[in-house]
Amino acid sequence: MKIVFVSNYFNHHQKSLSEALDKLTDHNFHFVATSKMREERRKFGYGNWELPEYVIEAYTGQDAYTRAMDAIDCTDAVIAGSAPELYLKQYIKSGKLLFRYSERPFKKDASHIKFLPRYIKWHLQNPHSKPIYMLCASAYTCADYAKYGLWKNKFYKWGYFPECKRYENIEKQIAAKEKKTLLWCGRFLDWKHPDDAVKIAAKLRDNGYDFHLNMIGTGEMEMLLSQMIQDNHLEEYVSVLGSMPPENVREHMECAGIYLFTSDKQEGWGAVLNESMNAGCAVVASHAAGAVPFLLKNGENGAIYESGNTEELFQKVKELLDNPDKQERMGAAAYHTITNEWNAEIAAQRLMDLSERILHGEKSPDIYGSGLCSQAEMITDTWYTAAKQS
Repeated sequence: MKIVFVSNYFNHHQKSLSEALDKLTDHNFHFVATSKMREERRKFGYGNWELPEYVIEAYTGQDAYTRAMDAIDCTDAVIAGSAPELYLKQYIKSGKLLFRYSERPFKKDASHIKFLPRYIKWHLQNPHSKPIYMLCASAYTCADYAKYGLWKNKFYKWGYFPECKRYENIEKQIAAKEKKTLLWCGRFLDWKHPDDAVKIAAKLRDNGYDFHLNMIGTGEMEMLLSQMIQDNHLEEYVSVLGSMPPENVREHMECAGIYLFTSDKQEGWGAVLNESMNAGCAVVASHAAGAVPFLLKNGENGAIYESGNTEELFQKVKELLDNPDKQERMGAAAYHTITNEWNAEIAAQRLMDLSERILHGEKSPDIYGSGLCSQAEMITDTWYTAAKQS
């Protein structure tokens, strides 16, 4: 089978999946990059490697563009992420298999004024008669698009797949973690709510806890966070470490006992959740981030709190600091979720199996009862509130 993955640019979040697909297709795989990586991303260590042979940078010139279009024309299946429609228009007309790859479209409240234009545009781009399916890179993708009558019974669970590490002795690794160390990582943006981590640090200090919070990143809120730390006299409790390459971030995750994932619904997925779980952290995560309903089972392989509810966040962190053994149990369960259920190798194999079934005539295969490439259910923004009340 030949597969082409079309997206904006190639980075470490797609590398593991691409490597797995390249291997499974016996090197009949191409990744078509349609734009240059933004400098902001490069500062975070993205793209600091030699590109694999299967990557075609279509934006670099006519020869590269022609090569990319030829690869798309000759393939059996296309995975399409964030890419201009001009790369897909003729392919869709040909009636070949296409997997859209999307986070939720409505990271902010949807405008009613734009409903009809979107409805028309999306239906024109995705004719019901064509074999077009949706890979949900957010637990909320299905519910958002379903409002527009799209992809009925054609939504499948998906995500992002950073490198999955397998440790020789995960129990020993987790036992050696610094149980009093909290970690937050990401760009300092308002919708990622790094300030919530600082607020929790102040409450923990006021309640007499011995801990330290490391924050990795830079961004528009950096001055505000520094001021919050200074105003609350948290210099001994909170360290802002700046930006660093992904491999150094992973080292901090391997040491930290607790990982704080505070993003709201504007976090389409949140690959730091995969990474911190893979590193055996006990994660406390906002329910609104796209990855959380797919990856976490509350109280088992992580703790979930209602987005924006800093009191609930505080209570869940407090419980983990009070119970280091619970940190270890959650961290081990999180690690096994990534290594056994949710990684690039499993994703690639399941996508190949799903593609084979569709190419042999099945309209909406339902191969897997759960996990990757199982049919996605409707999950709305209120699911966690409903779960707490039941």
